[in-house]
Amino acid sequence: MDARGPVCVGIDPVYEELPPELQTAATSKDRLAAIDVFCREVLRIVAPVVPAVKPQIAFFESLGYQGVKLYFDLVAQAQQLGLLVIGDVKRGDIGHTAAAYAAAHLAGQDCPDAVTVNGYFGADGLAPFLQVARQQGKGIFVLVRTSNPSAAVIQDFTGPDGAKFYEHIARQVAAVGDGPEMVGAAGYSCLGAVVGATYPQEARRLREIMPRQIFLVPGYGAQGASAADCAAAFKADGTGAIVNASRSVLYAFRKGPHAGKDWKQAVASAAKDLVADIRQALAR
Repeated sequence: MDARGPVCVGIDPVYEELPPELQTAATSKDRLAAIDVFCREVLRIVAPVVPAVKPQIAFFESLGYQGVKLYFDLVAQAQQLGLLVIGDVKRGDIGHTAAAYAAAHLAGQDCPDAVTVNGYFGADGLAPFLQVARQQGKGIFVLVRTSNPSAAVIQDFTGPDGAKFYEHIARQVAAVGDGPEMVGAAGYSCLGAVVGATYPQEARRLREIMPRQIFLVPGYGAQGASAADCAAAFKADGTGAIVNASRSVLYAFRKGPHAGKDWKQAVASAAKDLVADIRQALAR
């Protein structure tokens, strides 16, 4: 992140959005093959530009068991290319079920470097993931303030003390994340937080509550958040967050400043623009 910029590219493949030359599938097997080609090429293109990618497992699960295999194959390829990988899996449960999720998505040979989890179960639900993260030097991002429009209906619920629900969750994340063997040499915990860029005022408040958490910041680009909005999630020294962009990079050939370009050139240009845009916002 220091060398390439605090950003990652989301890998969210949708067959209908692929470049026309790849949309020639006659069967589900052909569709899977087209997505395979597209994702592998995207990884190759962005690897020299960004430090990380974030594959969203739902797009692969929708393709059946072969799609799940492709997800893990792509995780392995990304790591071989020198990329950090955040698995956007949003798992959550307690006990043996949570331990099984942690084993499936963090402990295996071809597992990501970090995953997203749902913190609704509390510390009991996080414990199995944290155990694996501590043992293997990996990370977790807990959903705290999401970027979708209706998030406020749930996450802005106010308790008797006047604190909103997302603030309450943030305090729990901060408390658990400051535990023994949780904070690394850079001063950040292996327990991070998902904080949407579409709510910059809330992001500033959450940064105060969670000074040792790395924020995974969705919402840039297609969801409407600007680089200035994203900057609210960072500390004053420009550290502490990583901004994700998915559709605005993957499908840059369809609309925006790179529309009409060869799709590979468009992906490369959009990834470079992402890095430059975030860096410029942090420099202000």
